[in-house]
Amino acid sequence: MTTALAAPPVDRLAVSVPTLRQVGDLKRVRVAHADGSAAERAFRRAWAALAAGADPADVADRECAAALAGARLGGLDAATLGDCGLAPAEVASVLTRAAAELDGALHPATRRRIRAALADPGGGTNPDPPLPGFAVALCRQPRAGATAPGRARLVVEPPESHADHCWAVGVYGALLADDVGADPAEAFLLGLAHHLHNARMPDAGFAGEQLLGAYLDPVVDRLTALALTELPGRVAARVAALLPARADAGTPLGRAFHAADVLDRVLQVHHHARAAAFTAEQALVDLALVHDGPVVDYHRSVLLAAGL
Repeated sequence: MTTALAAPPVDRLAVSVPTLRQVGDLKRVRVAHADGSAAERAFRRAWAALAAGADPADVADRECAAALAGARLGGLDAATLGDCGLAPAEVASVLTRAAAELDGALHPATRRRIRAALADPGGGTNPDPPLPGFAVALCRQPRAGATAPGRARLVVEPPESHADHCWAVGVYGALLADDVGADPAEAFLLGLAHHLHNARMPDAGFAGEQLLGAYLDPVVDRLTALALTELPGRVAARVAALLPARADAGTPLGRAFHAADVLDRVLQVHHHARAAAFTAEQALVDLALVHDGPVVDYHRSVLLAAGL
């Protein structure tokens, strides 16, 4: 295999996966002041910006920066920090410190773009901009999870949404793009768009797709074309030009996309396995749930007396 066709470097992937795993957990972070997961809100925010004519490269850098910071800060995003009274420079300082805990695993060029985006993250609540209908629908459309032809479906709760998955693939693809020579903005945009058809088509998983057989590709093409009509012409044309890269891993863009897609699908399964195996010891010992502080001795005495 030539260098041009290689996957992301093994050493880079090995150190990047813990970062990607934590970024992916934003699918499960929610706040009181907004609907949906942090990932779904970022997905909607990205599509609103793109539909309004924003440069995809700027959107990709901002959303990747927000994702890295969010992996540490959860729902404390730029807008929320601004609403809490922090000045723009203070918001940037907090987000930069948070992202710096995770960006060491990234390609140097990727890290530079992320840090530049964090220097001016904005802040304060903005009115919700208009959204393409498919972006709203994908937040409601659940993923099928793991299915296989001829076998019972593995049902896990709660299911992720297609917006969760597409956001993760977009962010992962942009974060891995420099490692495979792809354009980060294109990787981000392809990840966001690769399930446009599922805005109208419920997800039956791989097993269902096999049963559709020869009908699958025409249905996907038809529904994707319908979704693209909801975007301004120039944006729709750019998305349409990128979608064929889903077909294989023979191009830098295809490699960034497929690396991101498979990593997100498998990390999602790992999440459910971890959640099912979670123990109290992990919270109490590994994560120091009862952590040092002025009343830690009292906390421990209460737990000891309670037999916990």
